[in-house]
Amino acid sequence: MEKSKVYFTNLKTTPNLNLLDKLEKLVKKAGIENINFQDKFVAIKIHFGEPGNLAYIRPNYAAKIVSIIKELKGMPFLTDSNTLYTGKRANAIDHLETAFQHGFNPLSAGCNVIIADGLKGTEYREIEINCEHCKTAKIGSAIADSDIIISINHFKGHEMTGFGGALKNLGMGSGSRGGKLEMHSASQPKIKSVNCVSCGQCIKGCSQDAITFDDNKKAVINYDKCIGCGQCVAMCQFNAAQVVWNESADTANEKIAEYTYAVIKDKPNFHISFIMNVSPNCDCWSSNDIAIVPDIGIAASFDPVALDRACVDLVNKAPIISGSVLEHLHYHDGEDKFNHIHVNTNWEAGLKHAEKIGIGTQNYDLLVIK
Repeated sequence: MEKSKVYFTNLKTTPNLNLLDKLEKLVKKAGIENINFQDKFVAIKIHFGEPGNLAYIRPNYAAKIVSIIKELKGMPFLTDSNTLYTGKRANAIDHLETAFQHGFNPLSAGCNVIIADGLKGTEYREIEINCEHCKTAKIGSAIADSDIIISINHFKGHEMTGFGGALKNLGMGSGSRGGKLEMHSASQPKIKSVNCVSCGQCIKGCSQDAITFDDNKKAVINYDKCIGCGQCVAMCQFNAAQVVWNESADTANEKIAEYTYAVIKDKPNFHISFIMNVSPNCDCWSSNDIAIVPDIGIAASFDPVALDRACVDLVNKAPIISGSVLEHLHYHDGEDKFNHIHVNTNWEAGLKHAEKIGIGTQNYDLLVIK
């Protein structure tokens, strides 16, 4: 397979060239202007950050990409889907409040913010993909209905997938709550009775009539009827309907690749990764640990697989930061940093599967833009 091009710029600035200027120069050299944005809805997929975690991408960078797209006559919006777990991004009200507090709002970003899968995570389009694990993918409606996909990714470690980059942001991040359940879990959800407040929303939302109340007015699932769609998890606002976290790391990574395929299928797409503040864990945590390597730079490509691979290689070549988790885990030069931190993960499985289903290639040329 022909090598993909990944464009990279470091964080060195001059009085006449700041980081926002360098970002614009990078994405234009990488070919973003070759996309026909004229009157197109452009979904800019980004992570707005969990309150308490400060490792998320600064909104200034998103605003620069928004301005470029507007200059090219596109109609951009910032977007993400609701989380599967309870927190400050589990519904559109809290999610928007979090985004606005972190600077992702129409005033600072220059465009609207839309939560892709609606108020409770139940607004999605089922996209046919016929892949090994998923025959269809439940993608947040605003992302599925857009004409063009741009991903802005914070590259960091991840406790389930090894690292989080373009594929993680696109695949897992674009899935509705039911879609996230499918990627995280190989089984049906469960009810934690102590959390059940007998509101009946899970019963109302179950398309299979698989949920009823028991004698104590607590929800129970009839597993002979349950199809594992995750709608009850999406509807429950009290963390009573819960995911059974039992998917293997390899399979989860492969499902994420398949969901990424669904997101970008038949659409122009372009991807930007910020290799800075490389925290050991996901931005979904309510805190962030010391970065594992010094800030490296920004990379961009039309190929999300090549982009992720290039980011991994750049991090693995970088020195570790004293006092980081890698030092405490007795890391030695030459070892894979992400597998060293998260020993039960296998990030290569996702990239290999992404190659297999035609998303991109791990073979790349790194073109450095000064």
